Amino acid sequence: MDLDFKKGDGLIPAIVQDARTNKVLMLAYMNEEALAKTQAEGKVTFFSRSKNRLWTKGETSGNFLNLVSIKEDCDKDTLLLKVNPVGPACHTGADTCFDEKNEGHFLEYLEKIIKDRKENPNQESYTTSLFNKGINKVAQKVGEEAVELVIEAKDDNKELFLGEAADLMYHYLVLLRAKDFDLEDVLTVLRSRHK
Repeated sequence: MDLDFKKGDGLIPAIVQDARTNKVLMLAYMNEEALAKTQAEGKVTFFSRSKNRLWTKGETSGNFLNLVSIKEDCDKDTLLLKVNPVGPACHTGADTCFDEKNEGHFLEYLEKIIKDRKENPNQESYTTSLFNKGINKVAQKVGEEAVELVIEAKDDNKELFLGEAADLMYHYLVLLRAKDFDLEDVLTVLRSRHK
């Protein structure tokens, strides 16, 4: 990178974004030394204007920002750092310095629960009961829910239609996990077809 550190008296803004959720976590500043240390160690280091020294985010709290990628902007005077955060990004304990929750999409959350039910069975869980019945039963449930959705699609009852659509989506995610896949695997196929 050929960054222009001169514009900001040796400092450039570094926008930090969660690589998974794309949520902006914080803004801080880097000098050339902070950038070099970040690239060498894989943990994001900034230049603290108030302390007048380098500081690695998480050095006292343990809430490190593990570097995924760095991009420079078109003027070569700002950086975008994509990271995997370990804990909250803000010193206040908030997920972001803008007091926003750093959450992914609900489907990601649901997939995690389904995966956990497969790996750590809970006998009181409906999801666990599906996995225990085997792949044929899981696949059968997807078929049943698909038929129920088609039937509701012919009517004008929004609540029933959306309820069946949710049932189908849930059972579809269970089927994917039963086959050791997740939604991202399906999205990869769809992206490859979109040309």
